[in-house]
Amino acid sequence: MNKSELIDAMAADAGISKVAAKAALESLTDNVTKTLKKGGKVALVGWGTWSVSKRNARTGRNPQTGETIKIKAKNVVRFKAGSKFDDAVN
Repeated sequence: MNKSELIDAMAADAGISKVAAKAALESLTDNVTKTLKKGGKVALVGWGTWSVSKRNARTGRNPQTGETIKIKAKNVVRFKAGSKFDDAVN
C-alpha cells in the first residue's frame, strides 16, 4: 500500500474527504517526526512505539573493493510493535 492508497482507505473508513484524510496523515507523520527529532518517543497503545537510538561509529567493508571504511555514528528510528498489532499480523 502506498501513500495515496492509504489516504483513499482512510477517507473511505472515516467517511471524510480525501483532502481531510491527507491532512490527517500528514499531521501524524509531521508530529511523529518532530517528536523523534527532539529525542522523544511516540507510543500508540496496542499498535506500537517509535523511538530514536544512537548507532555508534564502526568499521565496515566496501563490497566492491574489499577496502575497510569508517561508518559514522548516527541516530536511527526504531519501531517496536505493540502486542495487539503483533498478534494481528502473526
